[in-house]
Amino acid sequence: MRPVIQVSGVRKTYGPTVAVDEVSFEVNDGEIFGLIGPNGAGKTTTMECIEGLRTPDRGSISVLGLDPFRQVYKLQERIGVQLQQAQLQKRIKVWEAVDLWASLYQKKAIDGEHLLEQLGLTDKRNAWFMNLSGGQKQRLFIALALINDPEVVFLDELTTGLDPQSRRAIWDLVRGIRERGKTVFLTTHLMEEAERLCDRVAIIEHGRVIDIDRPESLVNRHCAERTVVLATANPFAEERFRTIPGVEAVTRTDSRFTIRGRGDDLVTEVIHCLSENHIRVSDFRTILPNLEDVFLKLTGHSIRE
Repeated sequence: MRPVIQVSGVRKTYGPTVAVDEVSFEVNDGEIFGLIGPNGAGKTTTMECIEGLRTPDRGSISVLGLDPFRQVYKLQERIGVQLQQAQLQKRIKVWEAVDLWASLYQKKAIDGEHLLEQLGLTDKRNAWFMNLSGGQKQRLFIALALINDPEVVFLDELTTGLDPQSRRAIWDLVRGIRERGKTVFLTTHLMEEAERLCDRVAIIEHGRVIDIDRPESLVNRHCAERTVVLATANPFAEERFRTIPGVEAVTRTDSRFTIRGRGDDLVTEVIHCLSENHIRVSDFRTILPNLEDVFLKLTGHSIRE
């Protein structure tokens, strides 16, 4: 896959505050790439530099082979952007907003009515913007970002503040954008969102990129520990559990055991031990590490702090 976005050594400061510090990465054609980190980490500033909305103090950026500052008008025709703090006039209707955005591009826009249908907004086409729900507003902003049939779509904190049902509906829409052959670059501080959507992620903290890889690769590299929690009344269980290959710790609270260890086969080995020793269990669950655990491991604090 060829890179459609190339960022090298980008730095952006606001007075004494360093918002982005020597950030470098590439985004490949046809992937969903996530820039993840807590609020204030530099995600939006980085994205706005790539879009050409802010000028970095130093470093180089290329999007679709274009310079986002010297060739901004050529680039705007080929990308779609959803901003984090976007708003429209209160009394603009949904169909009017789509028509207005379509008129801003030199090339022929895609069918706005079909786009509204795809995004589940047909029954809201005559509704005022101020009367839309949070999820409906976000879907409208996606429609506006897609109206020019862009090659790269930028989505900044797209689902912040949405309820779980609306959030999952938006995730399906983002997957649909990629399935149409587009490249998606998104920012989020929601680790579950990044794990569900992104082919690759870059973790950014205090303006610096800490690591870049597929979510599962980051988890395997930084958080290899696996945990099994089960309940059994078998008096010999703890002794048997301590002999399982890869087990590092076994803790017990009444009849509930927590088994911690390393290796992809840990869960399989625990199941094999239960079967071989005829240990009956009344509860069994696994706890696998995720991107939240990776962030905690790399930065020393939770993403929510």
